[in-house]
Amino acid sequence: MAAHAAPPSPGGPDETPEAVAARVTGRSVTGRRRLSAGVTEVTLAAGGSVIVKHGEEARAVRAEAAGLRWLAEAGAVPVPAVRGEEAYWLVTDRVSPGEPTAEAAERFGRDLAALHASGAAAFGAPPPGGPREAYIGRAPMRDVPGAEWPRWYAEHRVLPYLRRAVDEGTVGPAEARPVEEVCGRLPELAGPPEPPARLHGDLWNGNVLWGADGRAWLIDPAAHGGHRETDLAMLRLFGCPGLDRILGAYRQAAPLAEGWRDRIGLHQLFPLLVHTVLFGRGYAGQAVAAARSALRA
Repeated sequence: MAAHAAPPSPGGPDETPEAVAARVTGRSVTGRRRLSAGVTEVTLAAGGSVIVKHGEEARAVRAEAAGLRWLAEAGAVPVPAVRGEEAYWLVTDRVSPGEPTAEAAERFGRDLAALHASGAAAFGAPPPGGPREAYIGRAPMRDVPGAEWPRWYAEHRVLPYLRRAVDEGTVGPAEARPVEEVCGRLPELAGPPEPPARLHGDLWNGNVLWGADGRAWLIDPAAHGGHRETDLAMLRLFGCPGLDRILGAYRQAAPLAEGWRDRIGLHQLFPLLVHTVLFGRGYAGQAVAAARSALRA
């Protein structure tokens, strides 16, 4: 008699998005649409859809779910509600898509200022219930609390990715020197001290969804306590519709310290080095240029 393969275990990596959605929501499934390799939109009976995301690491799922809940607690920028999480799966509400408008951009700026102002326990503090060994995209990210932003930023957001890039040969030793110099001079380059802000942590354009309700929604956070200028610098790095309106409304709601424009390169070092580690040599030159820009400020 031929042996039969065991069915996928509930919540296991081989389960289907449809099965996960049905179990988490308690509703039958009528359709699915794959959005990317690990993200599926699942249509439920009686209307409505959810987003089912597959994670390769259990702690990545846990970190994202905790981050979404933490951002939602601020009552500022809307985020999709978490329907459920399992070892390899995260199920959230779907955001009905709309178009970016001037009004939505300005409200996003004000809402983002309110999100940051809701604060964090410390620089590097993970969301409540989130793991310290978290992720930004597919790159490991350690959420280790620190009292002073310059030292913490160097030790936990810049140097780990620089060292990995050098070890892998993506960044040469000579190219690493301006980045290392920035880290050594961070206390003087960082600007006036600020309290820890509640950061989205991976705030590039792809993680901003313009909803049918006329608001900007945030997805896929790498949330932690950090410096608010880091979120703004990342938003500028990869562009965003209505960016000038977003920043203008943000600054009206929560003025930035003098010299913030000169510190953009400093805060972009983190995402650029993460991209260098994940995607290779193409981002190395941008990271070095950002370091040199910070040193000239």
